[in-house]
Amino acid sequence: MNLKAYNPGNFFKHTFCAFQKQELNDLASLEVHFKSKTGSQYVYNAQGVYRYSNHWGRVANCRWKLLSKEKLKSQDYYVGYARWTDFYPLNEAEKQFYISVDFKQKTTDFHHKATNDRAFLFFAEAAQKKVTQIRKLFLDDKWANYFEEDVDVLREKIITAYINSNKTLQQLKLELQE
Repeated sequence: MNLKAYNPGNFFKHTFCAFQKQELNDLASLEVHFKSKTGSQYVYNAQGVYRYSNHWGRVANCRWKLLSKEKLKSQDYYVGYARWTDFYPLNEAEKQFYISVDFKQKTTDFHHKATNDRAFLFFAEAAQKKVTQIRKLFLDDKWANYFEEDVDVLREKIITAYINSNKTLQQLKLELQE
């Protein structure tokens, strides 16, 4: 549960948020309330904020993701919308993020603990690094040549252990070879 109330005056200060991708025409008739030095534009309403930008992820002292069903291209401009209740405090002194994996779709991402209070938690930077490594495991099967098990079964075992511990991938692979 998010106890801090976010608004136009504080949402950009050390926060994590997952924006939902919107169509550009959703902004066409709205007045821009703020334009950053990097060209991002913000439109506020009582429920939340629209952001028009070509950079997502680490944004100043925040981590803002853009959620979309389509593949997004780096450096292209997109519109995202988030409710004020979608923002969460971000601090690197507390483990606040968990990792989810869809083995059928071969996708993974990290989320704020407020959406799952029972998951194994990581610091934001560690969660991002683990997500990157998991995506590589989905793309490449060469690492599985050293095992005598079906690659999909092996991948699920390793990734499941990886998102539920602080062990490295190398440690987990070695444990499976024993």
